[in-house]
Amino acid sequence: MVSGANIDLAAPGDGAHAVVVSLRWSSPAGDGDADVSVLLLGADGKVRSDADFFFYNNPTAADGSVQLLGKIPAEEGDEDRITLDLAAIPGDVDRIVVTASRYEGARFSELDGLRLTLADRTGERLLSYAVPDAGDVSALIFGELYRRGESWKFRAVGQGYASGLAGLATDFGIAIEDDSAPDDERNEPTEAAPAPSAHEPAPDTTPSRTGEPAPGTAVGRPSVPRPRTVRKKVTLPKAARKSLAENDSWRTARLFPVSVLKSDREREMRATSVLLSVMSQIPEFGRRLTAGFGAPAGRAETFTEVSLPHGDTPRRPDGVIRVERAGKLWTALVETKTNGNALKPEQVQDYVDIAARRGYEAVITLTNDVALEGRPLVDVKIDGRRRNKVALWHLSWAEVAHQAQMLIRHEGVGNAAHAWLLQELLHYLQHENSGCHGFQNMGPAWVPVRRGIDEETLCQGDRRAVEVVENWERLIRQVCLRLGGELGQKVLPVQRAKRGTDPESRRAGLADDLCTDGRLTAELRIEGTPGIMAITADLRTGKLRTSIEIPAPEQGYPLTWAKRLVRQLAEAPADLHVEALTDGSAGGPRGTLERLRPEPGDILPRDDAQITGFRLSLFKSMGNTRGNAESGFIRSVDQAVDRFHAGVVTQLERRGGRRP
Repeated sequence: MVSGANIDLAAPGDGAHAVVVSLRWSSPAGDGDADVSVLLLGADGKVRSDADFFFYNNPTAADGSVQLLGKIPAEEGDEDRITLDLAAIPGDVDRIVVTASRYEGARFSELDGLRLTLADRTGERLLSYAVPDAGDVSALIFGELYRRGESWKFRAVGQGYASGLAGLATDFGIAIEDDSAPDDERNEPTEAAPAPSAHEPAPDTTPSRTGEPAPGTAVGRPSVPRPRTVRKKVTLPKAARKSLAENDSWRTARLFPVSVLKSDREREMRATSVLLSVMSQIPEFGRRLTAGFGAPAGRAETFTEVSLPHGDTPRRPDGVIRVERAGKLWTALVETKTNGNALKPEQVQDYVDIAARRGYEAVITLTNDVALEGRPLVDVKIDGRRRNKVALWHLSWAEVAHQAQMLIRHEGVGNAAHAWLLQELLHYLQHENSGCHGFQNMGPAWVPVRRGIDEETLCQGDRRAVEVVENWERLIRQVCLRLGGELGQKVLPVQRAKRGTDPESRRAGLADDLCTDGRLTAELRIEGTPGIMAITADLRTGKLRTSIEIPAPEQGYPLTWAKRLVRQLAEAPADLHVEALTDGSAGGPRGTLERLRPEPGDILPRDDAQITGFRLSLFKSMGNTRGNAESGFIRSVDQAVDRFHAGVVTQLERRGGRRP
């Protein structure tokens, strides 16, 4: 689509009532963050109340009509997803506006590949709109959905606001509050005043769409009045309480015991039943896992070992999830695997066929494997001619553990019993005997590729190198999930725009680089931390390198920068390598932190070359085996990332932020 164009969408009654809106962008500098928001507007072009504004702190409508699902890694940068249930949108809402905004002086002109896509609940793309030129604006309307009789239409907008989110929000009747309070105060639940009536006129604070906010309007992240709360959401402390056991041999009683599990079949049945029962009992957790699959917000029930007719032999999927809202049912069949066992394509195909015949909406597979964009785990044919289209989704055990940890450690759940129940689930998933450990094996191509690199016999175009690159990408995505769950922050892999947009071509190029250079590389962006963490696995030397680059300050003297950096790293490992980056092609001086502590000036170039920044690196020997055992490659990557983040990145955060 082009700006200003519009397109018809199916009427809600035609089965297209649930749509997924995705916003995507990338940044050459790797720091292209933006917040997505949605506004529901009445016939007067204003929100009915501040509660019609959905953003990071008010992500879900009570009726499930709007749900902000958050960011997921994309081939280039990030992708923010929103689900809209058009059948549930109140009748007095005429327009749904989809926007995004940036902060602290950032502009959309600094981002590449600004794009909106709209898909149905099965994931089938309905339209795509690339914003041609965002301009020097900090808030941007990507598009809007609007009513035409009983149907909906979509219009591509691409209109920006130089005055930022404050200007955009006040234009649509939102009252902006001051955002100068610290984050911990701003996010504290309070007894808020009731939202204004939907029929009260909005104050006339409308600014020019390219001008400054109206006088008296405080620029900052908006604060939507919240419902009255009795107490804060419950999270569990990281530190365990002192045990009353007489000695270490006493084991704590567990709701979900794992020591009795003897076979893969027992692990699979237990894991399925445990997960589905917890999902049905904790609404926040169930919604986190199913919202991205098109499930509505409603009463959920889960079942295991259900027998469904299929020709002469009934089929028994591992589980069924059913969600009811407004008398309508959403149903998904669930097929699980544990302990690294692979899905059987013919089995999944049977479930897709059964779901299509019975009018079910989805089939969800759940395994240790991590799905990659553009590469399905199983080859399944979905008959597009059927009236009822079935969506095939995949979930990894690592994602399940990530969502549980985010809720009980960082975001909170409704009550203490729910927090304890999630803690028991997480303990079960992380137990070595559960079989739910996530991606654990670099695959059969790992050893031949390493041998080929050592012997210099690996040639470009070798399919085994592509398999290693794919499994490396899976490992990095799992590292992001694990680290993000521990920190309570978004951790996303960075995909550089220069690699292209096609996943297969990008992986083929990385495989050719592996054959030539013998190295696997990745970059992670951790929310709220300075720079991008880079990971390099050099298969020729058997070394892992974790590093981060810090830009030089705009003012001051190089010696002052070096001294300040060494002070910031007072508690960092002594074997940390520090390298000065210069504007020339050759690298600058380098040395270990142990050597630089008494003489920080040794890091300065002797030829008066201009210092552009510093690179901090730690090195570690790689594991030899392809799996996650103590000597395995996967375990060594986890350990290298954890050590670098705890020993280096956190030191920079505590002692001065972005600049040395």
